Amino acid sequence: MIMDNYARDYFDTIRKGLEETIVTDETGTVIPIGDGIHQWTDDVYGIREERKGLVFFCGNGASASMAEHMSHDWFQNAVVNTLTCAETTHLTAISNDIGYDQVFSYRVSRVLSHKDMLVGISSSGNSPNIVNAIRTAKEKQAIVVTLSGMKEDNRIRRMGDLNFYVPLPTYGEVESAHAVLLHCVLDCFLDRYMRGRH
Repeated sequence: MIMDNYARDYFDTIRKGLEETIVTDETGTVIPIGDGIHQWTDDVYGIREERKGLVFFCGNGASASMAEHMSHDWFQNAVVNTLTCAETTHLTAISNDIGYDQVFSYRVSRVLSHKDMLVGISSSGNSPNIVNAIRTAKEKQAIVVTLSGMKEDNRIRRMGDLNFYVPLPTYGEVESAHAVLLHCVLDCFLDRYMRGRH
């Protein structure tokens, strides 16, 4: 019974965090989460159909796994060109030769343009390499979407054109909520533009 309560409370915490997610636009204005999700899917549709660009996903640790997972799912299921930094040679070479804080921004500076989007995923919102990737993407005039959590004043929370902040305090909770949000956006795109999810 105690473990049943623990699981129920944990699930309720994640659900509450998702329901209380705060979405802001590039001006810092709070917008409804549904509007944010629809804007994100509209932007990706424009990237695919009009600008012929790509979506670059980046994160560290569990967020790196989500970045790779989403990069694949958008590429295969939504027929969107995507990119992420997953190669061991790239990660280790750039980290060793230039610095881990530049591991994403180095590639972003070479690949992204105004036709593209960067999705930066950071539970704490304070990862220097994600902050640098966002700054570089903005310099390239790419659309930037951020997913963060934990502290309200985290560094990336207001850096993007769209920002999804999950007000949960621990990595596991934020990561779980981010995974749901990322799949929600993809499924919304599939429902709107690809005759439904599968």
